[in-house]
Amino acid sequence: MTIDLAAYSADLCKAAPEVRATLEASFADAARVMSPAGLTRYLDGARALCELGRGNDVVVTYLQEMPQVARECGEDLVGDCLNAALKLSSMTSGAVIALFLASLPAAARRLGDPDLLRGYLALIHQIAAKAPRGLRPMLGLIDELLSKLTLSGLRRWASYGAEAHRRDLVTLAKYFALETADARSVLQKERRGTLFVAAQRKLNFYLRALWGRDFFLRPAAAESDAFRPFIEDNVFYLPDAVDPLGAHSGHDLFRAMAAHLAAHVAARDPGGLSAEALSPAQMAFIGLIEDARVEYRATLLFPGLKPLWRSLIEDALTTGEAAHPTTALLERLALALMEPCLLTGDDDLDAIADAFHAAIEARAEDASLSYDLGLDLYSRLAARRVVPSLRLIEAARLPYRDDNRFIWAMGETDWDAGEAYVPASQRQVRRTANVLEMVNELDCELAGDDAQEIWRLTTPFWLDQEACTINELEGTEPVSEPFPYHEWDYQVQLFKPDWATVTERRQPKGDPAEIDRILADYKPVTARIRQIIDMLQPAGVQRQRNLEDGDEIDLNAAVDAMVAIRMGSQPNTRITMRTVVKTRDLAVLVLLDLSESTNDPIADMEGKTVLDLTREAAALVATAISGIGDPFAIHGFSSDSRHDVRYFRFKDFGERFDEAARARLAGMQGGYSTRMGAAMRHAGRHLAAQPQRRKLLLVVTDGAPADIDERDPHTLRHDAAKAAEELHAGGIMSYCLTLDPRADDYVRRIFGQNNYTIIDHVRRLPEKLPTLFASLTR
Repeated sequence: MTIDLAAYSADLCKAAPEVRATLEASFADAARVMSPAGLTRYLDGARALCELGRGNDVVVTYLQEMPQVARECGEDLVGDCLNAALKLSSMTSGAVIALFLASLPAAARRLGDPDLLRGYLALIHQIAAKAPRGLRPMLGLIDELLSKLTLSGLRRWASYGAEAHRRDLVTLAKYFALETADARSVLQKERRGTLFVAAQRKLNFYLRALWGRDFFLRPAAAESDAFRPFIEDNVFYLPDAVDPLGAHSGHDLFRAMAAHLAAHVAARDPGGLSAEALSPAQMAFIGLIEDARVEYRATLLFPGLKPLWRSLIEDALTTGEAAHPTTALLERLALALMEPCLLTGDDDLDAIADAFHAAIEARAEDASLSYDLGLDLYSRLAARRVVPSLRLIEAARLPYRDDNRFIWAMGETDWDAGEAYVPASQRQVRRTANVLEMVNELDCELAGDDAQEIWRLTTPFWLDQEACTINELEGTEPVSEPFPYHEWDYQVQLFKPDWATVTERRQPKGDPAEIDRILADYKPVTARIRQIIDMLQPAGVQRQRNLEDGDEIDLNAAVDAMVAIRMGSQPNTRITMRTVVKTRDLAVLVLLDLSESTNDPIADMEGKTVLDLTREAAALVATAISGIGDPFAIHGFSSDSRHDVRYFRFKDFGERFDEAARARLAGMQGGYSTRMGAAMRHAGRHLAAQPQRRKLLLVVTDGAPADIDERDPHTLRHDAAKAAEELHAGGIMSYCLTLDPRADDYVRRIFGQNNYTIIDHVRRLPEKLPTLFASLTR
């Protein structure tokens, strides 16, 4: 299927000429995550919104945000989002519709499931009908709300506000903006312990480390305490949030659930279990034994799982009371099936447990063991007439167990079919090929990110006619996965969620000898740096004397006190001392502005640019910090609109300032613009991962924040100030060293009264930066 992008662009530009640039920028992102049919629906949706006549912002936001929604939850959701926006058009303004569309990537990322995102769309429609005044402030806070609440919790929080304040519109708007006490109180009440999205990545790594393969995990709305995990269509469905249980955190509970589901998959009998002629109660008893069988197999491979599963059941049994006496017996039987030495206190159940332990070693791979013992258990309890209802049986306090629908599923499971959940455009095979395959069978040696297969050679592929390799001629540097960040809109006083996109890139390497030459040219400054190093070196072990509450007796002071007593004078009671270790607990990240203006030449320094001085200053300060021993990193940034904030890592924490780091610093290049807020937030992400107590972000720039897609000069300045506030709240101090002599107009508002230095003479930068670092970290 071919897509006539020019025709769509012409149709859209008739109604909104400024949409052309957005369409061209967003179409490449959409093509990576959507099939041709999905792209057609995507463009048809833009055309429908354009004809809606609710302003250009709606169309622009739709084009920008839908590719991210498709990446997170699949391209089918694009049509649902479009329908939701069209429904809202009859209920609210175009500005709110644009804000709704801008919130969808954050909602898709937080919810992580197509069905949950559809539930979010339905919730937005309900709020628009019941409390339209609350929709705008709630959408502005949706990232914060979904980071604390599940979809069910958000629904209850919003419903309470809509009902409680339906007659007071001013209070209603304040409630949805989290400005009232009851809004925060209800939010805290609905808040759950651990959200699935916070644990999903760790669970994927956990299962891969145990079973050496990938599983597909998705959240499901746990509307009540009766929810249990399940496996359906090759996907593990876990609750969207769990609360701590006893001494176990929510992450422990998620790990136990995921490991139990994976144990079912690993231990499934190819013959399967037949549910023919079985009652629901019989199936529940067979499932209880089957859970014990699959866990036995898993604990043979991974003994550490047994203490986790057992302690969770024991903690659950100590909270509350059993729903029925027989339910309490089944709970104790679950423990007895884990440990041969445990007894239930019931002869029939103890006989079942003994039979299980006697046969499990020989029949661990045989699911018919669960079938036989489960029916035997049912017969014994039925003969005593103590079999409760299915609802009471399922109320057993086994917190991590699933509902066992998987063991009754008919037919053989094709786990390779799980790739259906990955968009077709994202499925990619990477493998190492030999030279003959590369020469004879390669369709396109310049395949892009959308290629189904990418081949690589272990040696360079030389082109004789060009006297270079294919990579040197046509290759591109690898780009990291995008990092979305919100951005502050000072005019409406709200965050625009996932507004700026940061990608980490590489710059070409230079000659490390260039850095050595810089250090040799600045010998006087280097001598001053050595003095700085000597002053800042941690003193090591020191003794503090003349203390009243020290750790040990100071013998000299004690002798002096005794002499004073014998002479009849007043002794000094401070006769103890303490040994302390003086260390530096500091991590530093130097963030360099590498915008196009750094390529400007310096008037009174022939042949030198601002970039050259920035490189020299970075080399000198790196030498100073390396001598002290503080962990530090040197990063840089530039930007080409909010979609492309480029972040460069020349030296990372934990790396030595060796030849490789010097080569990256020597190859530093300048270009594009200065979107400072997004770069500061990304630098804060790297700093926050460091264990040191004190953290410093030192920003070196030659101008005010600016970018090609922002005409208002105050927008990015206010956003950078907000980023500095966020870093400060996270324990990171940000300081700016600016080369702009006119920076007094804005730098104080961004970084604070005493958190900046203006260098009027650019040539002083190399000597000023190490001295400034010393004064900040003394």
